[in-house]
Amino acid sequence: MYAIIETGGKQYKVSEGDIVFVEKLDAAEGDTVTFDKVLSASKTDGDFAVGAPYVAGAKVTATVQKNGKSKKIYVLKYKSKKNEKKKIGHRQPYTKVQIVSISL
Repeated sequence: MYAIIETGGKQYKVSEGDIVFVEKLDAAEGDTVTFDKVLSASKTDGDFAVGAPYVAGAKVTATVQKNGKSKKIYVLKYKSKKNEKKKIGHRQPYTKVQIVSISL
């Protein structure tokens, strides 16, 4: 069984037991999070549900394992012939969740 969920402006294909890194959620470690924006879902016996835009009554439950930041990336802004350079670093925050159950 799998489902395609939407969170943080991105879409993720998840199954039960998967560990997924999603955009930062407002939840502490150990909390239970419910994703109700399920775009499509499939059971193992061949049933496939597609939403318009979301599947009605479908939920994906997950537990938060960790909140953190990804590796630092550097952005260099440069203007030629102006002697102007600017080096900026950025670390994107994320939430690590483990999918517990998918219900249709």
